[in-house]
Amino acid sequence: MTLDLPDDSPMFGLPWIITFGPLGDADEWEPVVCGPYERLHALALAEAVVAEEQLMAVVEPLLPALSPDEIRGEIAAAQIAAADETTQVEQADLYGDFEDVIDDELEAAAAEADERIGPAAAPREAELRAGFQRIAKLLAEKGR
Repeated sequence: MTLDLPDDSPMFGLPWIITFGPLGDADEWEPVVCGPYERLHALALAEAVVAEEQLMAVVEPLLPALSPDEIRGEIAAAQIAAADETTQVEQADLYGDFEDVIDDELEAAAAEADERIGPAAAPREAELRAGFQRIAKLLAEKGR
């Protein structure tokens, strides 16, 4: 599971983390958070692990913030986005059955998954280390 971003999103350039957790309520254990990785490495690693295990993996950007005010701004933006989404869901009945939209999205995701031959190959250690170096450089430049 990951964010659906527009092609020009600046979030693609951020470091990404993976949170692995139990797929259902039957298993209870603390989620495991790994990263940071470059986005494509995070997606490939998550897919490789989930392909072999019954787990949930959430791939999300890591927002390098330099101050409490920057963090508060990100929290406020997330709260506004959640409120907007709630409003859209509540208004969906005015324009049709929201469940139909969800069903269409699930069918599209299943069709996309069927098009793939199998899980993407996990990146090699050398590729990950090179990604770590690029992320370190990115984080060091953010403070300038």
